[in-house]
Amino acid sequence: MKKALVIGINYYEHSSSLSGCANDAHAVKSVLERHGDGSVNFDVQLFTGTDSSNAVTRRQVKDYIGRLFSDDSEIALFYFAGHGHIESIGGYLLTSDSRSGDEGVSLTEILALANESRARNKIIILDSCHSGIAGIPPTSGNNAVLAEGITILTASTQDQYATEENGRGVFTTLLVDALNGVASNLVGDVTPGSIYAYIDQSLGAWEQRPVFKTNVKSFVSLRKMPPTVHLEDLRRILEFFPEPGFQFSLDPTFEPEMKGRSVDMPNPITENTEKFAVLQKLNRVNLVVPVDASHMWHAAMERKTCRLTVLGEHYRRLVKRGRI
Repeated sequence: MKKALVIGINYYEHSSSLSGCANDAHAVKSVLERHGDGSVNFDVQLFTGTDSSNAVTRRQVKDYIGRLFSDDSEIALFYFAGHGHIESIGGYLLTSDSRSGDEGVSLTEILALANESRARNKIIILDSCHSGIAGIPPTSGNNAVLAEGITILTASTQDQYATEENGRGVFTTLLVDALNGVASNLVGDVTPGSIYAYIDQSLGAWEQRPVFKTNVKSFVSLRKMPPTVHLEDLRRILEFFPEPGFQFSLDPTFEPEMKGRSVDMPNPITENTEKFAVLQKLNRVNLVVPVDASHMWHAAMERKTCRLTVLGEHYRRLVKRGRI
């Protein structure tokens, strides 16, 4: 069971309103609900504060955060977009009815609930100003205190503002792109680590800087996308490369194209062309490269070899260990 509480607040009774948070929340809900193949992923509870008749209150948020972290679900994910506040005693997420910063929902309280939760994986994603303070209790001396299984991803450091552009949060736009597959690995998993890596690379040194904090033994997949390479093709990597450093020999019988052959070249052999098609797929995702040739076609026609890249060796080891 995977649960997600998604909140986006544009409307504030006692402070300036925002424009993109509700849209961000809807986008996050949409991408989390289904995997890339359309199968069910997270069960999402959505709240958006858009006007006085549709406000999101402090009581409401606290109640649902408590419910989110109350059981032993596989993943409990909390996403918030809205105003954030920081002061000497910690950080806060502001709700529609917050009159002052410390009337918001305390990040220290949220962390305490996550730390005590029986959920196997707790993911906290914040697109709010000063959100980088999340996970740092006031008495910890600026050190994060995370129980095992917690991951925190925030839009900015504790000293920075989180910006909006074109009616969307800059951070959440990148987050949704990452979940839509930009940050997936070859087998289609989108993890918190790959999401952070994508957002980190997308924002420059002078822009808001995302913050990533985690205490996990292994990353959990937040969304599955269709694999870049079919798993049956990826598993054949051991067939071609049975040991580290092995080079697979090619010749003209592997290339199905007749054009460009000299009269003394042998014709294609079906068994070899089928193998070559798989090797070319692995080449297109940087797992296999030709040796002393500019292209796999040249490697076959010139009787060269191909080998695994460093990434290819990594996946060969995963296949050998039965991890794929």
